[in-house]
Amino acid sequence: MKILACVKQVLDSESVFRIREDSDWIETEGDPRYGMNHPDEFVVEEAVALKEAHREVTVDVLTVGPHSASQVLERAVGMGADRAYHILTREEGYLAPFTVSSWIAGFAETRNYDLILCGIMAEDDMQGQVGPMLAEHLGYPCATSVVRETCRPETETIRVEREIEGGRRELLEIALPAVLTLQTGINRPRYPSLSNLLRAKKEKPELLDPARFPMPEDREQFLRAALPPAVRRGVVLEGDTEQKARELHGILKEMAFL
Repeated sequence: MKILACVKQVLDSESVFRIREDSDWIETEGDPRYGMNHPDEFVVEEAVALKEAHREVTVDVLTVGPHSASQVLERAVGMGADRAYHILTREEGYLAPFTVSSWIAGFAETRNYDLILCGIMAEDDMQGQVGPMLAEHLGYPCATSVVRETCRPETETIRVEREIEGGRRELLEIALPAVLTLQTGINRPRYPSLSNLLRAKKEKPELLDPARFPMPEDREQFLRAALPPAVRRGVVLEGDTEQKARELHGILKEMAFL
């Protein structure tokens, strides 16, 4: 059984960034930190757990991104993935989900994966589109928001439980090959082991040029990046407790609450 785990590099939430004056993208301040997209940690863990639970299972991990994205592949191999692949893109800028999913499909279609796992969404754009689009490109069945799965390689099926509206759950049995997007909390991601990290540093990921895959026709155009308009203004009270109390009293009186 062959499993492909798709992971993404995202900007650390504590990094400082701003939107450029021309509004065409963001720029970071200082030394930006990047890491693995949080939902993708559960993807790698689930893939490695399946490898441990069943015989003759291999786990490949794939990312689409700039050179710095290789660090998330190193972590995935450190967690137990077997091989890493990197579709190398430009250093910055918007990549449409249709384009990303097309490249992943081009990579996967000749490798005969039985199961492809994606995170439910990326922390940075929160679109959640790559997994379902990938399934459509490949003609595979797809289940999203999966919170539990039971794989049955002997029958070439997988039974999944997924979240739906209103806090309800839906139980499906899907024929393999298939694409799943996993909800956070489906497992507890492990820490990378030292031996696997050493292996990851020794065995570099295979770099792939996206030009080798069919380039899809652009179906969406990035227009601009912008902050949402402010809907209310906050006031920070300063000074000691007595000063804050006087300032708050004045504000409430000015607003006719007192």
